[in-house]
Amino acid sequence: MSIADYKGVWVFAEQREGVLQKVALELLGKGREIANTLGVELTAVLLGENVENIAKDLVAHGADRVLLANSPLLKNYTTDGYTKVICDLVNERKPEILFIGASNIGRDLGPRVAARLSTGLTADCTSLEVDAENNNLLMTRPAFGGNLMATIVCTEHRPQMATVRPGVFEKLPCNADAKGVIEEVQMELTESDIRTKVEEIVKSVKDIMDISEAKVLVAGGRGVGCKENFAQLNELAEVLGGSVAASRAAIDNGWVDKALQVGQTGKTVRPNLYIACGISGAIQHLAGMQDSDYIIAINKDESAPMMQAADLALAGDLNKIIPELIAQIKAMNN
Repeated sequence: MSIADYKGVWVFAEQREGVLQKVALELLGKGREIANTLGVELTAVLLGENVENIAKDLVAHGADRVLLANSPLLKNYTTDGYTKVICDLVNERKPEILFIGASNIGRDLGPRVAARLSTGLTADCTSLEVDAENNNLLMTRPAFGGNLMATIVCTEHRPQMATVRPGVFEKLPCNADAKGVIEEVQMELTESDIRTKVEEIVKSVKDIMDISEAKVLVAGGRGVGCKENFAQLNELAEVLGGSVAASRAAIDNGWVDKALQVGQTGKTVRPNLYIACGISGAIQHLAGMQDSDYIIAINKDESAPMMQAADLALAGDLNKIIPELIAQIKAMNN
């Protein structure tokens, strides 16, 4: 392998049933920054059937080029089909960097692609930078249960690969006037290459807001005490026009749905206002919400890490503070 032969930044543009996933746009935003630093082209790799309209969205969000692999065999995600097409393209065109979202699909696809290409993969990255001295990619992720952050470099193999959690980076504003090349690629893919067949897709419908989209979050932890006490958090979120979220401790106790979990093993959020109620502030939780614009912490323990991280810390019993907050907000609204 000659590392000098590898140029360009690629982003896997994940789509499901013709709907582009938000993490793909977030990766394009970071990919654009890194491509500009390296002085190379940013390419989005789009696989599916009849997804040409999505390609234009990728250009509008920063891609210089879109490689479109269009086939009925790619309509639904399969490990074999997607891996073969992406690896064939990588071997042919030799990108220096490949980013994949750490979604359920990305966590299945990334390791398979990396293994077949005989390169490394840094999973669940929370930071991506370029080393100014040698242009190597610096990939940072939580390690040892989130107790420290490890920065990993892949110096001997290409492409440099990373999966990135949804919500970590911000997408670029849509620019409808952006110019880019949409290239439909030829591929060698047959039914015999795919060992599994998707017979049916069954969706579980939950009436739960995506907390990564919320502008206001009221999050509860172990200090809330019980499932019933989340009712007042719901009321506070309602008067603020926001949503309820939770730490892992509250999820493990079965107080709220796992879809509302914030943190290293949950979702990464960046609301305008984050109210942490009875949350100690372990590094695993802070990693998922530390980029919130304004943080309010309510806790009996003045020395809790969350109280130190907050812009405003309220020391006291949340069962007394929250009802008072609700009453005052209602009074202001009236």
